Amino acid sequence: MGIEGPFWRAIAVFRVASLVYAAVLLIQAGGYGHPVAGWLVIGVMAAWTVFTAAAYPSARAAWPLLLADLAVTAGCLLSTPLVQDPADASDVAMPITATWVAGPALAWGVARGRRAGAVSAAILSAGDLWLRGSQGINFVSIPVNGAVLLFLAGVVVGHVAQLAREAEELMRRAVQLEAAGRERERLARGIHDSVLQVLALVQRRGAEIGGEAAELGRLAGEQESALRALVQAPAPAGDPAEDGLPDQGGPRRRSLRAPDQGGPRRRPLRVPDEEGPADRVDLRDLLRPYGSARVTVSAPATALFLPAGAAHEVGAAVGAALDNVSRHCAEGTRAWVLAEQDGETVTVSVRDEGPGIPDGRLEQAAADGRMGVARSIRGRIADLGGTVAITSSRTGTEIELSVPADAGRRRRV
Repeated sequence: MGIEGPFWRAIAVFRVASLVYAAVLLIQAGGYGHPVAGWLVIGVMAAWTVFTAAAYPSARAAWPLLLADLAVTAGCLLSTPLVQDPADASDVAMPITATWVAGPALAWGVARGRRAGAVSAAILSAGDLWLRGSQGINFVSIPVNGAVLLFLAGVVVGHVAQLAREAEELMRRAVQLEAAGRERERLARGIHDSVLQVLALVQRRGAEIGGEAAELGRLAGEQESALRALVQAPAPAGDPAEDGLPDQGGPRRRSLRAPDQGGPRRRPLRVPDEEGPADRVDLRDLLRPYGSARVTVSAPATALFLPAGAAHEVGAAVGAALDNVSRHCAEGTRAWVLAEQDGETVTVSVRDEGPGIPDGRLEQAAADGRMGVARSIRGRIADLGGTVAITSSRTGTEIELSVPADAGRRRRV
């Protein structure tokens, strides 16, 4: 039923209220000249009100229902001479249907737009004016306020309903685009963590070895550039997508992870919308494998529980930060990983004693489409509702990751 549901309910309420009003007018007039006929018409109006209240939402306002609604309402309107005598018509400003006659104009406007509402209102208004003329009322003295209001009601309600449908469609498309963008970000992080890094390594090693390996490295470099362009999405204004410090030349640095452990397995993970207590993971278990002779991992004695998906995303972000240390710092550079919990926030900081990040390097990385920090670190933490703070100087760089302890339970919409 969508956005039209509230409109159909409002029209049903209007029909019921108008039906009660018509019955009250009939009672006040003593049944007009023909009480039996009057109450028979009121009964038809009541039955049709009940039918349309149920039929319009379920039938999605198909043309047969709209035409039947117009025909029944016009028939009740034109039955007025059977209920009112000429004297009644002179004394009473309204036909037997009273304001109930506006129902089809409103329904046509909601179902088919303002033009259809105007057409329906014009047909009913013509019937009303003809009826008054046939009852001997001077055409010049015929009140046209009802016809004008009926026409305006059909046009205005139809216009508002059309605007509501357009707004609903825009909202639906915006939700789809946001979902597609978030999925694109998730896939881009996984690609950066695996394929792009392997291609960059092949390119560098091929250039060092030379010969046929150099051609292989060149092809790998072309594929890396093409893949980066494919998965790159525009970064939000004011949030420079960085990583990606440009390669400095020379052999690729060995990873700072322990030789045989390799840290948590890298793969894109979806954070569940809702997770029960059994799905909580101790973040310390995911950080310890990063420890080695050059990486010191420090964590509290008590567990740092996070929802499973969120914990793996934080662990992967830490791994991406350590990868940057191995890529852009000198061989043997020390790094420290410190995890702690302060109230409802879990914080993990990755600090190194490298040369720091030169001014403007992150902005240049964003322009070049490099996305390690932007997607593998900032993107992951942002999806969890957390924050990333990067502090860099000539004595080293510190990346601080902060996420709520219930991160991942309430996804952004």
